[in-house]
Amino acid sequence: MPSIILIASFLVSILAIIFALYLTNQIKKNSAGNEKMQEISGHIHKGAMAFLNKEYKIMLVFMVIVAAILYYLLPNGTELAIAFVVGSVFSVVAGRVGMHIATKANVRTAWACNSNIGKGLKIAFSSGVVMGMFVVGLALLGITVFYYIFDIMFESSVNISELLFGFGFGASYIALFARVGGGIYTKAADVGADLVGKVEKGIPEDDPRNPAVIADNVGDNVGDVAGMGADLFESYIESIVAAMVIGFIAFNVNKENFVLLPLGIATIGILSSIAGTYFVKVGKNKNLTGALNKGIFAASLIMAVLSYFLISFMTHNLGFFWATIAGLLTGIVIGLSTEYYTSAHRKPTRSIAEASKTGPATNIIEGLSVGMWSTIIPVLAVSGGILAAFYLSGGATDFKIGLYGIAIAAVGMLSTLGITLAADTYGPVADNAAGIAQMAGLGPKTRKRAEALDAVGNTTAAIGKGFAIGSAALTSLVLYVTFAEIVGLKVINVIDPKVLVGIFIGGLLPFVFAALLLKAVGKTAIKMVNEVRRQFKSIKGLMQGKAKPDYNKCIEIATDGALKEMILPGLLAILSPIVVGLLLGAEALGGMLVGKTVVGFLMAVFMANAGGAWDNAKKYIEEGHLGGKGSDVHKAAVVGDTVGDPMKDTAGPSLNILIKLMGIVALIFVPLFI
Repeated sequence: MPSIILIASFLVSILAIIFALYLTNQIKKNSAGNEKMQEISGHIHKGAMAFLNKEYKIMLVFMVIVAAILYYLLPNGTELAIAFVVGSVFSVVAGRVGMHIATKANVRTAWACNSNIGKGLKIAFSSGVVMGMFVVGLALLGITVFYYIFDIMFESSVNISELLFGFGFGASYIALFARVGGGIYTKAADVGADLVGKVEKGIPEDDPRNPAVIADNVGDNVGDVAGMGADLFESYIESIVAAMVIGFIAFNVNKENFVLLPLGIATIGILSSIAGTYFVKVGKNKNLTGALNKGIFAASLIMAVLSYFLISFMTHNLGFFWATIAGLLTGIVIGLSTEYYTSAHRKPTRSIAEASKTGPATNIIEGLSVGMWSTIIPVLAVSGGILAAFYLSGGATDFKIGLYGIAIAAVGMLSTLGITLAADTYGPVADNAAGIAQMAGLGPKTRKRAEALDAVGNTTAAIGKGFAIGSAALTSLVLYVTFAEIVGLKVINVIDPKVLVGIFIGGLLPFVFAALLLKAVGKTAIKMVNEVRRQFKSIKGLMQGKAKPDYNKCIEIATDGALKEMILPGLLAILSPIVVGLLLGAEALGGMLVGKTVVGFLMAVFMANAGGAWDNAKKYIEEGHLGGKGSDVHKAAVVGDTVGDPMKDTAGPSLNILIKLMGIVALIFVPLFI
């Protein structure tokens, strides 16, 4: 059975990549529209790729430094450094491919909306599937190949768990900088475009007269395509690897079956995701959200059925099947909760819109309240998922088997990532399409269709962020459990002063990390606002549409600001576990991992949901409610949205990376602490 699983996971990972390449070819066969559209799309594509190229050059320098540290300081340093570099490269490839196709699909989606909204949905969603399939395909391929080379060929002459975590560390490293850099870029551009364009000049969103409009559209891609892809690539790898390691620790009989079960679940998850994509079709009722949900729910159902047979055959313990289902359901509950608190059709977001009638202060107060309140369901869902997975898998009789059940729940939550990530990265493509339709003057009917796709994209993006946060919490917990098992910590004494200090430092770090990111967005946004104001003032005829703005200058400001400001938060995340482990010891580091997981998870949910609710409250008013665009109520909502933007798209999502990266760093550098 083990050899069958390895062969199947290898072949299915290749199938995922081939399927992505097939869809890429299909997307490019569609028309890219007229010359004006292609010019706008070209600016977005060049801006996005230029940012990635500069970002990757900086990351390459740090990658060499980290690989050298691994090589010289740790046992099996050569193999560990290789695994780290390969994990980094695979993450870069997935992000670059996703960015390339997203910036090619946006203009084709806009042109397709000229004739058929269903065709526009298909192109935008297919571009998301390309990203999703490259992420899961490369992740599964890397884990399978490393396991085969180091465990089968070398017959465990090296520590396979260290090497697999090295691969995950490479993915985490890239995810951190992709999320942080992309998040700073996108929100600095967005804030600059909104504050000057919408509030000061009273011009529509995506108006071609706005100098920051192209940078804003570039930001959608670098933040929510490359950044989100790297984030979930990391979660996917680390949940699988941690489950494999716990399987190795927890079982004596049929050990290899339990070690390879996570690979088997990931394999059928990819097949289920591919099948689910064929259910995404717009019916006669033109229900776009329903079309996307059909694909996700179909994939989840297929996954549940296939996992029943796989788990019963490999383990003869259906408790692990129910743990898998617990993970799937936890992800769905968190996604639905996010949708409830951020949708313009629900009470929480509309309460923020109503609060805007008395100005931006009451809008912000209500938004903070909604964000804080929204943490209840995700915490209960994760807690319920943990307990269900632990006890259903047999944790009451064998503690380590229960821990393995929790790890399997994390793998189950991410098993259909191929399609859930597609539904999320669909959002930026639809957003860009609406912007291109506006800037190219495609007419009200086309713009309305593109904006309908964009509205659905806002919901899927919010759900995707909730899903990413939930998976980060479970993955972080599994990494913490793995750390405790490897170090040999049966209990952590919370009244030990060193442990208490570790818990406090762990709880502090998400605040410091988020503060650095919010400050970075603010600093870069100030430069952006001043540049946009300068251009409106100095370029004659710009406001009348008789002159073109200097888009490249705004792209340059966003790029330089993001790349400069992302370094300090990155160093903080990587160095803090090492420093605490060396100075205070492994048990204190365990306390730190607890503190950062609890506080980081709560802050990430709060920030993402508050920001999403502020955004959709503004959009609710723009639909014509409470005075509509240009009213004082609208201006108050724009201020609230501007506050929420760096929370939901920079600091909140980046906290996912922080809580996972600190866990993986602790695991990698364990030999230094014991």
